[in-house]
Amino acid sequence: MTQAQLHPVVAEVTARIIDRSRDSRADYLARIEAAGDSGAPRGKLSCANFAHAFAASSPADKVRALDARTVNIGIVTAYNDMLSAHQPYETYPQMIRDAAREVGATAQVAGGVPAMCDGVTQGRPGMELSLFSRDVIAMSTGIALTHDAFDAALMLGICDKIVPGLVIGALSFGHLPVIFLPAGPMTSGISNAEKAKTRALYAEGKVGRDELLASEMAAYHGPGTCTFYGTANSNQMMMEMMGLHLPGAAFVTPGTALRDALTRGATQAVADLARSRQTWTPMGRVVDEKAIVNAAAGLLATGGSTNHTLHLVAMARAAGVQFTWDDFDALSSVTPLIARVYPNGSEDVNAFHAAGGMGFVIRELLGAGLAHDDVLTVAGPGLHRYAREPWLDDGRLSWRDSPAETLNRDILRPVADPFDPQGGLRLLSGNLGRAIAKVSAVKPERRIVEAPCVVFDDQDQLTAAFQRGELNRDLVAVVRFQGPKANGMPELHNLTPALGVLMDRGFNVALVTDGRMSGASGKVPAALHVTPEALDGGPLARLQTGDVIRLDGEAGVLEVRVDPAVLAARSVARAPDARPGFGREMYAHMRAAVGPADQGASSLYPRL
Repeated sequence: MTQAQLHPVVAEVTARIIDRSRDSRADYLARIEAAGDSGAPRGKLSCANFAHAFAASSPADKVRALDARTVNIGIVTAYNDMLSAHQPYETYPQMIRDAAREVGATAQVAGGVPAMCDGVTQGRPGMELSLFSRDVIAMSTGIALTHDAFDAALMLGICDKIVPGLVIGALSFGHLPVIFLPAGPMTSGISNAEKAKTRALYAEGKVGRDELLASEMAAYHGPGTCTFYGTANSNQMMMEMMGLHLPGAAFVTPGTALRDALTRGATQAVADLARSRQTWTPMGRVVDEKAIVNAAAGLLATGGSTNHTLHLVAMARAAGVQFTWDDFDALSSVTPLIARVYPNGSEDVNAFHAAGGMGFVIRELLGAGLAHDDVLTVAGPGLHRYAREPWLDDGRLSWRDSPAETLNRDILRPVADPFDPQGGLRLLSGNLGRAIAKVSAVKPERRIVEAPCVVFDDQDQLTAAFQRGELNRDLVAVVRFQGPKANGMPELHNLTPALGVLMDRGFNVALVTDGRMSGASGKVPAALHVTPEALDGGPLARLQTGDVIRLDGEAGVLEVRVDPAVLAARSVARAPDARPGFGREMYAHMRAAVGPADQGASSLYPRL
């Protein structure tokens, strides 16, 4: 397909990012060039080093590895069998080793990274470790690859913090070709509407735990990624937009012949990329300024997770690219919302994939000049290669053009007839600081709320007030001291049922917090990731119950209707004492080092 002329705003934002990143990107590229020019990794190993690296390999693999022309692939895996999304990875290493041998390469599991499930830790103490697990995963990836025995790498990860952590860690070895391997979404369970209804009834006390548990287990019922369009599936979308998957790999379900073919195909593709200087495709060259803009365009066009306003900033920084919330906002102003997937719509990612999926989205964005085609990808030059879908042609992995027309207008629409003329995320700013709002799931008539606030210092206080019947009125719920420095910036998704019930009762309700709401952010208008956070002297620490707050998701406004002098004269609220236990005490050094939300909430790269 032919790339349309780039939209002037996309061109301007990209030029601004390139200029802003000039020095940091040059430093990064110089670093990976030096690493790549230092020769074949195994050639630098002493005999004892080499013997340790391949001691457990098969005799045939040892013979292959002795030949410096043989590609050795490092596998970094986030396998565990508690995460449904990652359970299929149990069998991947052997499949990868076999596929590598077919093309004269070798493969080894270089290391594992932790993979926690935010669905399990929602509302629990472990959620306070969730965001920092991204940086731990990045460092663990670095440890795995630092053996320097690999010519290429495969990254096995899917869920929330795991893919961003793998990206950040792998970019430190950006001289290597790297492909990301998804495992695909689980098959669809009960409808999302049915699941949400049961959650609301439970929040009101109208059904018991047995009914709730039965509903949840019918929704999350087998191997594969949760099928709503949260952070995990937004990760997979972005890996396609950034050219780090094989085309169309994101949403093929596990345990199918096509899924296995894609895994074998990715193994052989990464070996080809590393085999000679002619095909050498280092990850650090794939992830550049244009790739980051493409990832943002995909996120905005599909109404993806608010978490990526943190993760994409942090991933970009790892490649020397300085990407900001202002860039997000400018791109959102011209990127139409062309997908509605639960919680932004009624259907899940399996229905999205069937309706045309990522191939259709990429075709539309390129056709409207809203994404860059002139990028390097693991499938070759040009993002247009991703406007295709994989299929098995007499058992052989092949690609064909994705549908030119949507197969379900309730889920996917063309750029010329979008669900919304602007993207799914908004930057809010005002005298309470800066924040992110996900408007794609919020009805237009609900996007502006002005009401007295009720201030809470943790989510349990809000839940208790709801259960006591104290919140039956128009209100803006403020949950502060939830930022990265305060307690690791946990997701507050457990508040959605209570606040949703208040909306269903006819009240105008919004949430303002320096915490996160997750990729499952739904119908409640919310100002998330407020920065500066309350613990860092942000205005949220001076709010009092009864102050009138205006959250305007259309105009991008977040402000309190209090005289500035009065607000400044107030004392700053005292943060709750840090709570030890559940591993939280081990992360004090990361809370002390972490940067602000608008700069990625990173302890590794805290400042742009």
